[in-house]
Parts: sequence; structure tokens; C-alpha cells
Amino acid sequence: MGMRLLKVVSFLIGCLPLGFGRFFGRLAFYLDKKHRGIALKNLETAFGKEKDNNEIYQIAKKVFENLGMNLIEFCRIPRLNSGNIDKIVVVKGFDNFLNAYKKSKGVLFLTAHFGNWELMAAAHALKGYPLNVVVREPDSPVFARFINYVRSSCGNKIMDKRSQMRKLLDVLKKGECVGVLLDQNVTWSEGVFVDFFGKLAATNKGFALLAIGSQSPVIPVFMIRKDNGKHELFFGEEIPIQITEDKKLDVLANTARFTKVIEDMIRKEPSQWFWVHQRWKSRPENDPNKGKKGEAMVA
Repeated sequence: MGMRLLKVVSFLIGCLPLGFGRFFGRLAFYLDKKHRGIALKNLETAFGKEKDNNEIYQIAKKVFENLGMNLIEFCRIPRLNSGNIDKIVVVKGFDNFLNAYKKSKGVLFLTAHFGNWELMAAAHALKGYPLNVVVREPDSPVFARFINYVRSSCGNKIMDKRSQMRKLLDVLKKGECVGVLLDQNVTWSEGVFVDFFGKLAATNKGFALLAIGSQSPVIPVFMIRKDNGKHELFFGEEIPIQITEDKKLDVLANTARFTKVIEDMIRKEPSQWFWVHQRWKSRPENDPNKGKKGEAMVA
């Protein structure tokens, strides 16, 4: 499928009412046994002691519905502009961002695959503050070009997650904003193990290294889907960063702190997180650094 055809298909999908997205998401929930099972297992891990099976089942179904609506909204992003974004997005806590931005050290956005994360980046750019979004690009070159076309259509820049740390530090030094989704499983060589819903989860240590190296303010940012059909672009308070003479322990402590912020947001709206991802796939018992000071784990 060529780039032109992808744009046409995307435009047509974007014309569908959101109700279609909710319906197709629900249909995927019933048909996609593999990812339904992953979502239910993850939710059981996180909430098994707090919620009964029916509650977990209903949350999982809403997760798929949210993803279906996200698809339609993603296809609408190229049509968004500064004149119409306020019709679908309300902003809360913007002063938290502005206060960080005024420090002229750049701003690190801590976020996750929560609500409509793609719309979050687009909305922020349309508010006059484009992001450098760190992503893992799709394997297909044509599909990667299309995805990047949508993501950059509102003014954002796309940076591959394999980008060198120096390149990201340079962007922050210029006073620009960098957005990172810090809620995905990584291999033991890429991360550290920190607590996530009471179970150790391998979490990328690059964001903590970036925060320590740049000393840029870290602001949590999430796009929350509301019942009235709109979204809330939420900016939390700046997260204090631990910087001592022990860099390894600092990376561990800061990564745990960031992960706790994400967990707290998910607990407020559990149906809006990406539970279909195997967040606890990497296990600490397979980590060759296990037991080395500052390397592996924090409970």
C-alpha cells in the first residue's frame, strides 16, 4: 500500500463517527483472543486483590474501545489546527508547563500510552509549543513515512528512540521540549527494574539519564478521554530529580519515581491505559546485573 493510498484510507477512516471506533474496538476485544488474554492477565496482576473478575473484564473491554476511538482520532490529526483544537481539547495545569519552560533548560515530558497519547502531542504543538517526540518507528518504511506524516502534521518533530543521547541533550539545550513514553517493557540491558503495581517491571533508564544529564525540568503530561466526547490535556507538577554522586542509584531512584507517577494516573482511569502490552515480560531473575549495587531493582 503506497503513501497516497494510505492517506486516502486514513481520510475515510477519520470521517467515521467515534461510535464506529468504539464498536470496532469492542469487536476486536471479542475476536482478538491473544491480546484480550494479555489485557486480562495484566489487569489481574495489577488489580487482582482490588477488583473482581467482572470489573477486570469490563475494564479490558473499555481498553479496546478506547483504542478503536484512538484510531479514528489519529486519522483526523492532519485536519487539526489552532482554530479547531479547542473544540475537542481542554487544558488543565498549563501553568505547570509554562513555569518549567521559562527556566530555559528545555522541558522533558513524561507520558505514557494513556488516553489518546497521539492527540496529546498534536494538541500541545497547536498550543504553540512543538515537541520532539521520541518513538519507535514501524518496521515498514512506507507505513513509517505515513505515521510520521500524521505525527508531524501539527508541527512536531519525530526522533527515533535509537537516537544518540547527545542529540537529545542538544535539543533540550536549545530550550525545546522532548516527549517520552516511559511505560513499555524493555530488555534488562536497556533498563532497570522498578515497582509497577506491586511487581517489578523492566523500565527504560534512558529517560532518567536524560533528566540527570540535562537537568531539564520533568513535567508529567497525559491526555485523558472524558465522557462528554472531549479530552483533557493534563500537565502535572514538576517532578523533582535526585542527583547525587552515585549515578546508578540516581537512575534507579528517578526511574522508580517516574513510574510511580504513571501508575498513579493509570489507577485513576485504568481503562485508558495500553494493557495489551506485555509490561512485565522481562523478569529480574534473568538479569545478569541482579544484586549489583544500583543496577537492577528497587521494590
